[in-house]
Amino acid sequence: MDFTAITEVNKEQYLFGRYITNKHIEPLLEKLNADFEVSVIGKSVLEKPIYAVKVGTGSKRIYMWSQMHGNESTTTKALFDFFNFLSSDNETAIGFKKTFTFLCIPILNPDGAEAYTRINANEIDLNRDSVDLSQPESQLLRSTFEEFKPDFCFNLHDQRSIFAAGNTKNPATVSFLAPSYNEARAVNDVRQSAINVIASMNEVLQKYIPNQIGRFDDSFNLNCIGDMFQSLGVPTILFEAGHYPNDYEREVTRKMIFISYLAALISISKNDILINKTTDYFNIPQNKSIFYDFIYKNVKIILDGFEKSITFAAHYNEILLDGKVVFKATIRQTEGLEGNFGHTTYDFENQLFENQKDKMPKIDSEANFIIGINNKIVNGLLKK
Repeated sequence: MDFTAITEVNKEQYLFGRYITNKHIEPLLEKLNADFEVSVIGKSVLEKPIYAVKVGTGSKRIYMWSQMHGNESTTTKALFDFFNFLSSDNETAIGFKKTFTFLCIPILNPDGAEAYTRINANEIDLNRDSVDLSQPESQLLRSTFEEFKPDFCFNLHDQRSIFAAGNTKNPATVSFLAPSYNEARAVNDVRQSAINVIASMNEVLQKYIPNQIGRFDDSFNLNCIGDMFQSLGVPTILFEAGHYPNDYEREVTRKMIFISYLAALISISKNDILINKTTDYFNIPQNKSIFYDFIYKNVKIILDGFEKSITFAAHYNEILLDGKVVFKATIRQTEGLEGNFGHTTYDFENQLFENQKDKMPKIDSEANFIIGINNKIVNGLLKK
C-alpha cells in the first residue's frame, strides 16, 4: 500500500493547526455520506454536544476517541483524514467497512477544546477519572464502551515536544503504549493483542520516520482510561502524536498518525494479532523527556567579576489568542542540561549575554535577548 499517496489524497484540508473545536468539525460531520451515522451521544459540563461517528458493518468493533484532553488535536485531524478515506472507493477502505464497525468520538472534551486546555470545564483531567467517573464526559465514554462492546480501543492523544525516542537526538514523533492491566505489568492475552498491533504499526512507521517512534511508560494506574479498559478485558492502544522537526502545527505528525490507523487495522484484519511480537514491542525505545524547544550553548556571563560559560534552554508555551494558538518561547532551565537536546540549538562560542556584565537569563522570562553584539533572539529564534 502506498501510504504516502493515501495521506495526501485524503487529507481534510479544512482542518489545520493545533486549535480544533466543535465549530471546526461540525461542518465536516454534516457532509459525511450515508455510510456514516452521526449522532450527539451526550453533553459536556458546559452543555456542548459530544458527537459520535459510526461507520462500517463488520463484526470486529473498534472504539476510537480523541481530544479527551482538549488541547490534543492532532489525532482528531487524522480521524477526519480517516473518514475521508472510508468515504472513498479505495479497495482497502471498502474492505475495512466490511470487516469493522467503527465508533469514533472526535472530541470527547469540547469545553477543553474550546478553551485549549488539557482539563475539562470542572478542571478535571478526564484521563485520571476512570475510577471515580465524576465527570459527564468520563461517564459518557464508559457507558458508550459498555454499550458498544468493542474488540479494540484506540485512545488518541498528543504528547509534548519534550520527548525523545530513548536517549537519542531523535524526537518521539509518534509513541504508543499497550497499557498495563495490573501492578505487575504482566502480559496476558488481552495486552498481548495490543502489543502485537503496536509492533506492526512500528514496523510500518520505521519506513517513514526511522528511529522516531517511542514507547510510553507502562506503570499501572487504574485511574487512566487505557489501564481501565485493558483491565476490563479489551485490548487498548494509546496513540501519542508528538513532535516532528519544524512541525509545530503537527501536520507531518498527523500523516504519521493516519498511517498508524491504517497499519493497525490492516494488522487486525489479517489476524497479525495472533503472532507474538512482544520482543519487537519492548525493543521500541521508551520515551525520555530530554528535549527542549531551544538550547543556547556556550554563552558567557560575568557576575560579580567572575566569568563563566553557561548553557540554557527555552520552551514554547502554547497560548490561545483570538482563536489561534500562538507559540511564546520562555526560558525554562539555566543549568543541569547535560544529556538534553534542543529541537533548535545555537552555539554562541563564548559571546556575552546581553553584551553586558551582571546580566544572565532568568527562568520564566520571555526568550527575547541579545548575545554578543549582533545575535538577536526573538521568541526563541535567532533573527536573521
